[in-house]
Amino acid sequence: MKLFNFAKNFAKDDSGAVTVDWVVLTAAIVGLGIAIMTTVGGATADLGDVISGSLATQGIATY
Repeated sequence: MKLFNFAKNFAKDDSGAVTVDWVVLTAAIVGLGIAIMTTVGGATADLGDVISGSLATQGIATY
């Protein structure tokens, strides 16, 4: 009888559901961030190389 009551109370208890929701939401945000960095990372490195090359060719004006 105690086992049946324990199982019934366990089924009614939803205090851990919020934790599961937050874990899933956090994992989705981290996954989305990784996907964005993978997509944009190469273009960002190329743009940095272009800017670095432009700055390296600039001279300093002296008067």
